Amino acid sequence: MENKNDYNGEDNSGKDDFQEDEGFSLTPEKVPDRRPKISPVSAAFIGLVLVFFLYQLGGSLLTLLIFGFNFKDADLTAMRLLTTAGQLLFILLPALILTRLIYRNVTAHIRIKPVDAQETVIFSIGLFILTSLLQSYLYLQNAAIIKLAQAYPSINGIKSYIDKIDKVVESSYNTLLTSQSFFESLLIVIVVAVVPAICEEFFFRGYVQRSFELKIRPFTSALVTAFFFGLYHFHPYQIVPLTALGLYFGFAAYMSETIFLPMILHFLNNLIAVLMFFVYGSDDVNLPQTVPAADLRVSVMVFLSLAALFTFFMIYVNRIYYKKSN
Repeated sequence: MENKNDYNGEDNSGKDDFQEDEGFSLTPEKVPDRRPKISPVSAAFIGLVLVFFLYQLGGSLLTLLIFGFNFKDADLTAMRLLTTAGQLLFILLPALILTRLIYRNVTAHIRIKPVDAQETVIFSIGLFILTSLLQSYLYLQNAAIIKLAQAYPSINGIKSYIDKIDKVVESSYNTLLTSQSFFESLLIVIVVAVVPAICEEFFFRGYVQRSFELKIRPFTSALVTAFFFGLYHFHPYQIVPLTALGLYFGFAAYMSETIFLPMILHFLNNLIAVLMFFVYGSDDVNLPQTVPAADLRVSVMVFLSLAALFTFFMIYVNRIYYKKSN
């Protein structure tokens, strides 16, 4: 990912975003100081640590206070509303407050700008290619893990432990997605697709990645942010796909210069997962179904073909933005 404003690799610690106007001014008023109050990298890590503890610990405590330890008998609608409240209070609100305190201008830092329809269509096509590629990758990853676990007892022990964590995550996710009516389905779409797309993108691509960009290269900024994005979801077997999705969202945010594009992509990705659950059920959503399990060679060919297609797509997108910048 190339830096559109800095091709020489120099430190761009906010000099484009926060530089004061040194030219002649007709007014005697002092130009507002737009420089961040602390190091942008420090600001990013402070946000990551703060939101982690707020969302994981604060959310857990809030759940215990409201529902106690009897989660199985808790009202599903109330649980979904609590999940939404947790996203708004412990992810979105801290992102906005930290941005206001450290960078002052929330709109400029988070890149709140109108999204272009053509960009949305192009990046949505790329998202569909990427999700197919990641499904293919998941099949190969799981096949490799199974073979390694069969060959090495130590790896099998680690796999068994991760399986337990994954089972808990999947069980919670499946319960959240279970619907008995149209209204309930609509609420699930809001809780699982709309709210996370807004809250998580404001925090990860808006606050965290943008903070890193003021000190380090855009690609590194997007990659580091995407890695934490993957970790925060506590889905062991999907860390690589989640990181890849986060990197793609970060690429979209940087190239389009608007936070609304990764929000739309995030929403579409989650919406597809929800709709697939409604149609096929948990097994078909959570287990890769790209290719028949019996033919590993076909799986590899499908993966390589999709990887090549996605590579050509990324080259095409970069050429579009290169032409625009020139």
